[in-house]
Amino acid sequence: MAEPKGEWALIEWIRERTRLDPRAVPLGPGDDMAIVRLAGESECLITVDALVEGTHFDLAKATPREVGYKALAASLSDAAAMAALPVCAVAWVTLPNGRDMAFAKEISRGLADAAQRFDCPIVGGDIVSGSGPLSVGTALVARADGIEPVRRSGAKAGDRLFVTGELGGSVLGRHLSFIPRIAEARILARTVMLHAMIDLSDGLSTDLGHLCEESRTGAEVEAEAVPISADAQRLSEADGRPALEHALNDGEDFELLFAVGPEDGERLAAKNPLGGIRLTRIGRVTENRETTLVRADGRREPLEPRGWE
Repeated sequence: MAEPKGEWALIEWIRERTRLDPRAVPLGPGDDMAIVRLAGESECLITVDALVEGTHFDLAKATPREVGYKALAASLSDAAAMAALPVCAVAWVTLPNGRDMAFAKEISRGLADAAQRFDCPIVGGDIVSGSGPLSVGTALVARADGIEPVRRSGAKAGDRLFVTGELGGSVLGRHLSFIPRIAEARILARTVMLHAMIDLSDGLSTDLGHLCEESRTGAEVEAEAVPISADAQRLSEADGRPALEHALNDGEDFELLFAVGPEDGERLAAKNPLGGIRLTRIGRVTENRETTLVRADGRREPLEPRGWE
């Protein structure tokens, strides 16, 4: 049998070889953040993200300030996925040879924009230069602050699946200016019992697969229910791909996908607690281990993970 390939095959290989004391590290690799228990039984949550020029951004279309903002916002979105509150972050930048001080300062201003907006001070970091592309990374510490961290692994058969916002087409600009759903996650956690949650960084089709894999469940998604963004519609008109395909697979929406019980699902469907942020029920969790897309006419087809890899 061929060895599995790709990012998650590597992550699973690492997990199999990582030995952690659950008393000190209740949650290790595989979720949006790790949970580390400190002295006195307090806990902190930790995550790390890295952006690389040519993969996560194009400097012909993005300013260095936008890149800095996105770098920290991506880690902040991980905190949102756990319903955690940011405490602080560190950042590092690898500057390509030839980039000047003004360029570096603009990246720093972008990092500071996100830090100030979400009350997450940058307390240190590292700056190096090299012959390769620009890369920017952040590591973030968060706290639970009275809300049990929401993992990916708690979804149950019969749960209802919801997403915040609208999906697809983020490449048209939203991937640089998205708002991490930290406040919305905290509101949801205080309103209903969140069984599982993940942020949509890789695309709905792929991130739903991650949630189901960790929860050892499957899922059904109603095609007609998926909230499609105006950007996804515009991309569809330009490239001929269905707008739904963009909403399922484009990635970098940085919205929340979560599972709640049937009664809580009815409550959220009847009254959205998030104010102006759209909240949509898109399907349900199933006992089998398959993810399925259900068309409006009842046709069923496998929902393949075709998001970011």
